[in-house]
Amino acid sequence: MSTVPDLAATAAGGSPAGDAREAGKPAGSLNALTLALKAAGEDTRLRILSLLAGGERSVKDLTDILNQSQPRISRHLKLLLEAGLIDRHREGTWAFFRLSEGVGGALARALVERLDSADPIIARDLSRLDALRAAHHDEASAYFARNAAEWDSIRSLHADDGEIEDAILKAAPQAINLMVDLGTGTARMLEVLGGRFQRAVGLDQSQDMLTYARTRLERAGLSHAQVRRGDILDLPAEVRGADFVMMHQVLHFLADPAAAVREAMSILAPGGTLMIVDFEPHALEFLRTEHAHRRLGFSTTQISAWIAEAGGSLTGSDSIAAPSADGRERLSVGLWAGQAASVPEGRA
Repeated sequence: MSTVPDLAATAAGGSPAGDAREAGKPAGSLNALTLALKAAGEDTRLRILSLLAGGERSVKDLTDILNQSQPRISRHLKLLLEAGLIDRHREGTWAFFRLSEGVGGALARALVERLDSADPIIARDLSRLDALRAAHHDEASAYFARNAAEWDSIRSLHADDGEIEDAILKAAPQAINLMVDLGTGTARMLEVLGGRFQRAVGLDQSQDMLTYARTRLERAGLSHAQVRRGDILDLPAEVRGADFVMMHQVLHFLADPAAAVREAMSILAPGGTLMIVDFEPHALEFLRTEHAHRRLGFSTTQISAWIAEAGGSLTGSDSIAAPSADGRERLSVGLWAGQAASVPEGRA
């Protein structure tokens, strides 16, 4: 079995981002690694790291699994945060925790890998985690079932989802460092592109959707993707510098889609790609009155102009038409790709 110095060496080879800032010390420094090892060297905190290795958890999740009080769990989490082993993000009054992306996270993963899953305490924690996942899945599935009829009625009007997703896979970059999915909904786009990104963040305003999305990502084993509550017109700093941004069936719900495109373009790294998938122009007014659609589709001219106004350029477009049936108008789905300027404005 590796010694503690071996673990420190493993961690020092990780990414220097993130937890060095949390700890306030240079990544991989002796003091930072000592602080991290001290923080991890306690039974409950090591159990917390084990639970976070499988994905994001809320404070309530951890109190339910570990059967400890909220103040006690919060104290342990504070120490792990200060040591740079974990990261936190807030969603209203809730906070979610996950292993850090940097040196501290690498050290935490190395420690967790050395835990014996057959240990009675660890086995009990994992069993309770499985039960919690099942409860979350049932809750999310119930929400999905309540809304499925509405979504299915719209889905029946446009091309097959598989055909649309094939077009997305064909047009999307093969290798993505950071993907941001705006209006992530059920997180389906993160699932479709899960094999191409190193890290991904999905943003949505609906707490119910985020609950369902987290369940879906966990069941798909996509621990390198997270979802957050966020405003599409006021994106958080953590998603800036993305090399791929997706807006899938989002713009038609917005009163000011041009502003959303500008905001999406603003978080792209130089040369990064924005992909928009939405309906092309149509005349189905009932979608506006019955399904909260603010806009009845978009043309390539509109999308191209909005991307240009944001300092980018349209690099490709596609149209996926649905076969006509029953004499009803069908919705064609457009796919547009825009690219941010290779040189940031003002540095030419």
